[in-house]
Amino acid sequence: MCQAMKKDMPGHLGQMKTVSVALVLCLNVGVDPPDVVKISPCARMECWIDPHTLSPQRALESIGLNLQKQYERWQPRARYKQSLDPTVEEVKKLCTSLRRNAKEERVLFHYIGHGVPKPTTNGEIWVFNKSYTQYIPLSLYDLQIWMGSPSIYVFDCSNAGIIIDLFRAFTAQREQESAASAQLTSEQSAPSSIKNSILLAACGNTEHLPMNPDLPADLFTSCLTTPIKVALRWYVLQNRGLVPGLTLDMVDKIPGQISDRRTMLGELNWIFTAITDTIAWNSLPRDLFQKLFRQDLLVASLFRHFLLAERIMRSYNCVPISNPQLPPTHQHPMWQAWDLALDLCLQQLTVKPSGDSVSFTHSPFFAEQLTAFKVWLDYGSQVRRPPEQLPIVLQVRAGFWFVVCHISLCGWLAGA
Repeated sequence: MCQAMKKDMPGHLGQMKTVSVALVLCLNVGVDPPDVVKISPCARMECWIDPHTLSPQRALESIGLNLQKQYERWQPRARYKQSLDPTVEEVKKLCTSLRRNAKEERVLFHYIGHGVPKPTTNGEIWVFNKSYTQYIPLSLYDLQIWMGSPSIYVFDCSNAGIIIDLFRAFTAQREQESAASAQLTSEQSAPSSIKNSILLAACGNTEHLPMNPDLPADLFTSCLTTPIKVALRWYVLQNRGLVPGLTLDMVDKIPGQISDRRTMLGELNWIFTAITDTIAWNSLPRDLFQKLFRQDLLVASLFRHFLLAERIMRSYNCVPISNPQLPPTHQHPMWQAWDLALDLCLQQLTVKPSGDSVSFTHSPFFAEQLTAFKVWLDYGSQVRRPPEQLPIVLQVRAGFWFVVCHISLCGWLAGA
């Protein structure tokens, strides 16, 4: 296989992987934070659980367990640790322990702050005291030290953009301190933690999380960990009259398994992966695409799902933010192909409302994209850009089509 093609092939990984995950949930079930005025009715589900149907402690534990299960679909081999309504000391102990065990590999810190005040302009997020009678600030500066690098952070809370700005500011401060220390000791300064850190934030500096009662309260987290379920629900809400007789309950019971492409749910996930890979491959600089979509299985999954989060949350006046920053992709034309795939799937649900998974009509998505790629091969000019469909073709990887495309593309890349 030619090296240029092998480099861009989905599934090609570098040395890095995420080996430890801290799930830090600050929900304070039953108590609204003092700086949020909620509408009525309001979004309530956390990790697809309505916490008001259980006792506060049972709800918190169930939500934490569900979040871990959702992550395990994308990286089953990572070490997961939950920290439910924690104190500062508990977070410190968790992060330093995970960093120590991860050594030079990546650690993920996922923070859901729906039961605490918004982040402060001083660079703090909130946790609790031991008796749960007060909110206690946790410094991002300290969190950087405990987590070390390489790390990835997910912040699901209102005004989350503040965190990214202050994370950068604290990083610059640490670099200056490190450089000054190095001059005094004649030692090399420590590498920048921002260059080895990835951040995903639910919304901008002044934005509040969506409260639509038909959506989960943790919409950002749900996009990242259960993208197909969120995408289906959002599509139905945006197109209520498109499929007569369709209900949200039917949408939540799409038959099949995410990992089985022969089922309806698995095929949708396969199409979603191909589409988001294609959007990223056509929108990002090559080095950034390699870093975010090819180096680490869990990071790649999160960034594919982040593209969906940007599309969905923008419709509710929230703009998710990342570091490294990505160009806007919410209006990329490939989303139209995704909407068509969802529509064809949903049309079948009303025909077989019982969720019969024995047989269903497979999507023509991949056949159509391969046809478009063949047109590019046959009629493209001598001076041309890489084909938009390349990541989709590489997702198929089978049969005569792949052999033809591989040989033709290698010839093109060799002359490019």
